[in-house]
Amino acid sequence: MARSIDDLQLSGKRVFVRVDFNVPLDEHQKVTDDTRIREALPTLKRVLQLGGKLIVASHLGRPKGVDPKLSLEPAARVLSDALGKPYEVLLADDCVGDGVRKMVKDQTPTQVVLLENLRFHKEEEANDPAFARELAENADVWVMDAFGTAHRAHASTAGMAPFVKERAAGYLMVKELEFLGKLLKSPAMPYVAVLGGAKVSDKMKVIENLLPRISSLIVGGAMAYTFLKAQGVEVGKSRVETDKLDLARRALEAAERLGKAVVLPIDHIASTDPTGNGPIREVKERALPTEMMGLDIGPRTRALFAEHLRPAHTVLWNGPMGLFEVAAFSAGTKAVAETIAGLRDATTVVGGGDSAAAVQEFGLAKKMSHVSTGGGASLEFLEGKELPGVKALES
Repeated sequence: MARSIDDLQLSGKRVFVRVDFNVPLDEHQKVTDDTRIREALPTLKRVLQLGGKLIVASHLGRPKGVDPKLSLEPAARVLSDALGKPYEVLLADDCVGDGVRKMVKDQTPTQVVLLENLRFHKEEEANDPAFARELAENADVWVMDAFGTAHRAHASTAGMAPFVKERAAGYLMVKELEFLGKLLKSPAMPYVAVLGGAKVSDKMKVIENLLPRISSLIVGGAMAYTFLKAQGVEVGKSRVETDKLDLARRALEAAERLGKAVVLPIDHIASTDPTGNGPIREVKERALPTEMMGLDIGPRTRALFAEHLRPAHTVLWNGPMGLFEVAAFSAGTKAVAETIAGLRDATTVVGGGDSAAAVQEFGLAKKMSHVSTGGGASLEFLEGKELPGVKALES
C-alpha cells in the first residue's frame, strides 16, 4: 500500500493535491452536487493543519481548449465556504506558468491556491512529460486524492510522480482502496453483488472477476434483458445487446459451474414509451409482450432481490435497477437501495456513477458503509486492472 499523508512531514512544504472536482453545474454556473468537494475536505484540511502550503488541482468536464463555462470558479466558491475562516481560496487563471509560480511563492499559510481546469491544456490528458514537470515545479509533495480519475494516466494523476520529491495518497484515496480492496481480497461471506445499468459490455469483466469470489449475483437494469434473452426469454422491445448474448450465456454457464446463483428479474414495470408518458403496465411474469420494453423491476423481483440480500455480510452494488431518472421507473432502484441500507451487519459498498447518484437522491448515502466517488475507476478496479493513479503512488 502507498504511503498516506499521515506518513509525511508537510510543514512549510508545497503540497500539490490532485482532487476530483468534476462536479455538475447548472445553467447559472452553480454547483448542483458538492459531494466530490466535501469528500476531499479531510485531506485538504489535514494539509493546512500540518502547516503545508496547499495547492489544489482538478479537471472539470471535457473542454476543447480554454472554455470559461468549465472554469473551476464555481468549485472555488464552494471550497471557500466549506473551509471557512481564516482560509482564503485563490483561483489561479491557469494551472502552469509564471502567474501560478508567483502565486505559490507569495502564498501565506491561510491561503489555498486552486489551479484552473487542468484540461484547458491538451497536454494533461496526453500525459505530456514536459507539462507534468511544469505542474511539479510548484510542488514538493504530490498527493493523489482523485480516485475518480485514477484509471486515467494523465499528467496530474500519474505523470507528475517522477518529478516530485515525495508522494502520498490522500484520505479519500486510502478509503476507496481499502473498501474496494476488501471486495476482492477478504470479503465477509455471504457476499452478494448487485449489478445493473444499461450495458452488459460495461460489467462483463467485473462479473468474470467477481464470480469466483461472491456467493450470488443479482442482475437488474437494462443489462438483465440481455441475460434473459440469452436464456431464451421473450423480452419484447427491451434494450438488448445482441452482440453480447454469447458473453451473457458464457457468464451464466460459468456461474453454474461454480455453483453461484444468478438472480434475474421475474416480473417487470413495462411501457412502450421510456419517457414515462405512455401507458405503464406491471407484467407479472418473466416474458414481456412483444410491443413493450422493461424499464424497471417489478414488485415480485424487488421481494426476490431483498430475500437474497438479507443474509449478506458483504454487498457490492453498481448500477440502477431501471430507468431511475424517470420517476415512473425509479421504484425498483429505490427498493434495492432501501434493502441494502437496512442491512445491519453487512459491509455495503456502492460503486459510484448512477448508483451513487441514486443513493444520494434517496437520502440513503450515509446508511451505506462506503459510496465510491469513482464510477469508471471503481469498475476497472473491480475488474482487477491496475490503475495508473494507484501505481504511480507505489512506484
